[in-house]
Amino acid sequence: MTSLLHFSTSPTSLSFLRNKTGFRIPFQHRVRCNVAESLKFENGKPCTPMFSNNDVLASKSHLDISSNTNDTRLRIFSGTANPALSQEIACYMGLELGKIKIKRFADGEIYVQLQESVRGCDVFLVQPTCPPANENLMELLIMIDACRRASAKNITAVIPYFGYARADRKTQGRESIAAKLVANLITEAGANRVLACDLHSGQSMGYFDIPVDHVYGQPVILDYLASKTICSDDLVVVSPDVGGVARARAFAKKLSDAPLAIVDKRRHGHNVAEVRFSSYAVSCASNGSYHVLDLVLQVMNLIGDVRGKVAVMVDDMIDTAGTIAKGAALLHQEGAREVYACTTHAVFSPPAIERLSSGLFQEVIITNTIPVLEQNYFPQLTILSVANLLGETIWRVHDDCSGGYEPLFELGH
Repeated sequence: MTSLLHFSTSPTSLSFLRNKTGFRIPFQHRVRCNVAESLKFENGKPCTPMFSNNDVLASKSHLDISSNTNDTRLRIFSGTANPALSQEIACYMGLELGKIKIKRFADGEIYVQLQESVRGCDVFLVQPTCPPANENLMELLIMIDACRRASAKNITAVIPYFGYARADRKTQGRESIAAKLVANLITEAGANRVLACDLHSGQSMGYFDIPVDHVYGQPVILDYLASKTICSDDLVVVSPDVGGVARARAFAKKLSDAPLAIVDKRRHGHNVAEVRFSSYAVSCASNGSYHVLDLVLQVMNLIGDVRGKVAVMVDDMIDTAGTIAKGAALLHQEGAREVYACTTHAVFSPPAIERLSSGLFQEVIITNTIPVLEQNYFPQLTILSVANLLGETIWRVHDDCSGGYEPLFELGH
């Protein structure tokens, strides 16, 4: 007898929630972020399960908790990279975003001024270093410096997407290790702690000389996939390259211990995947030249069986989508019934949208660690929110609590 996918740990049903005075909210009054509920859009907009602010407001009116007029010592400020996610985090925590002024001078220089006192406060700065990476990274550094000079007690850089993480080692001579350089910049700017989501490699945590709290976005995606009730016998989890095998294996274990397949890929350069022609047909024109009629591209080799299965490709990020698109083409060639793409970080550099919306994927599931422009929406796109994960982690860091949920958190000690 076949069984449905089961994933018991829901990121949207964590053990407790607090209001802005710090009091625990009883179980029956918890606010739930329904990330697995789809909103219907027309005109090609994606299915976007989101956090509902109306639910928060409605729940607050029923809370029988004594209020405290004193301001909390916890402050959350948002940069300009992803203000929507910052607002969701603040709503989950029952707080308001701190007032901050960020502007650019005519020559492009960044100006930051805090509009409220943070003296002696525990400050959290939400700013992914997504494109434009250099602009957003510099903005984060200046925000950290502004808080340090305003006498903040603790400064935590909340970086949902940590840029430059791919340059984490030397694979060729005379290369830089930019991940270490960026870690040094954040540390020297004055950050006391870093909270990051799905780092490209775990070794990046060692580049920081300050504590790093590593949050995984996989539980949000797992919870959504479990809601689709795919039969476990029909499922296979696929790693798009050999380097992501550990990530895919952990993902497969949570999906009823699904089987694993691996796409063996080779690169000649950055953002370029090597392919070979497995078959082709040519026709001869009247002038004697040949034209390729049909090419079947194959990404080197597939390890595992996907015939007749629902293939779920798992990666930490999608940049140009070259690797995952060529992998999906290979899976279809090998007989996969449907292909899903699951990733935490949607960088979506051109021509990613064209590749992802070409019909290779049944669904492309991402999170909102990086904002997706509305013009980049396509029908197969589903965006899930990580606001609950980050919000709960911020509370636990502020209260000096342990992570407690192994699938969700890997808090530093």
